[in-house]
Amino acid sequence: MKMSRLALLALTAAGAPAMAATHTVAPGEGGQQRLQEALIVAQPGDEVVLGAGRFVLDDGLSLDVDGVTVRGAGMNATVLDFTGQKDAGEGLLVTSDKVTLRDFAIENPHGDGIKSKGADAIVYQRVRVTWTGGPKETNGAYGLYPVESDGVLIAECEVSGASDAGIYVGQSKAITVRNSVARHNVAGIEIENSRDALVEANYVTGNTGGILVFDLPSLPVMGGGNTIVRSNLVVHNTTPNFAPKGNIVAGVRRGTGVMVMANDGVLVEGNTILDNPTAPVMVVAYPLKFDDKSYNPYPRNVTIGVNQVDAGGTDPQFEGKEQLLAAFGGALPPVLWDGLSQAGTVALRVDPSIKGWSLNLPTQGGGLDAAVKPGPLEAPAPVAGASLTGVGAPAELEARLVP
Repeated sequence: MKMSRLALLALTAAGAPAMAATHTVAPGEGGQQRLQEALIVAQPGDEVVLGAGRFVLDDGLSLDVDGVTVRGAGMNATVLDFTGQKDAGEGLLVTSDKVTLRDFAIENPHGDGIKSKGADAIVYQRVRVTWTGGPKETNGAYGLYPVESDGVLIAECEVSGASDAGIYVGQSKAITVRNSVARHNVAGIEIENSRDALVEANYVTGNTGGILVFDLPSLPVMGGGNTIVRSNLVVHNTTPNFAPKGNIVAGVRRGTGVMVMANDGVLVEGNTILDNPTAPVMVVAYPLKFDDKSYNPYPRNVTIGVNQVDAGGTDPQFEGKEQLLAAFGGALPPVLWDGLSQAGTVALRVDPSIKGWSLNLPTQGGGLDAAVKPGPLEAPAPVAGASLTGVGAPAELEARLVP
């Protein structure tokens, strides 16, 4: 039996993928419900477009549909205002893959700004998270918070006021953080228990610590490393630590520029690191006791290449700083190592153009103030021609950036 042309067209249309839709949401009355409904009904490939203006919200938002783009009119034009949020959750929670977040701001969430968990291939572009009251212990912990993800690209974003880390990527791999601003957070940018990360061309200022590359025990994903920190401007990170007591970053010393802790394979080069008065660069073992038998608390294969640094630690936050400053002629050298390493490994290599000092700690787990005989750093030079490979977000994520 011959099928009619009309029936054939109908059958073809039924089997074809649906056309991507645009869901436009304007601020104003009922904005909370209309915005959340748009995030629920969106289908893969759709865009949720937020109009210019201020959305006054009292509850967190969530997105669990793959392949959705959420975009506003600009990080200073479209604002999701969570000042009146009733719970302590994040402003926006994303649990789906291939999501793009672009051109909007989140202000004053009671918890984290944007958390994406298990969200592979996620892009944050020109997103701002701000706690408008400045640094406070009661602010949310994280501004941008992708965790347990394969493929993360954060570009041209801005975060200020986080009581833990402004831009945090944890337990993830294939990561790029580029051209972003982190100011007045406890930690500006933190890469934790993650691999294959590229942190480049960011402006990190006014934090307690600038850029942190950590590996911590007893987390679902372990073994951080293969990270490059390059071409960043890390200046004037002198804000007193305002993290809640008990947080690991509560131990970060005011005036830390770049800090590497317990990672394997980290390259720090081409950065401008100025006015970080405890240490422009700090390389340390995990300072606390731990029970995780699979955890390696020591830094391994950390390379400090050529960076522009100043005199170093002019106001270090260590016990006995007056004696330390006197011993080193008024300023501690730019690179600080705690002196701890795993037997049979090289903890760090330092370019001969940069001087350093060591706490010469006797054992791991006693804390950084357990130094008894600090002295000049003796570290081998970087290996000529050696480099890290395979870092950064996949090209597919880069292709989703727009001017």
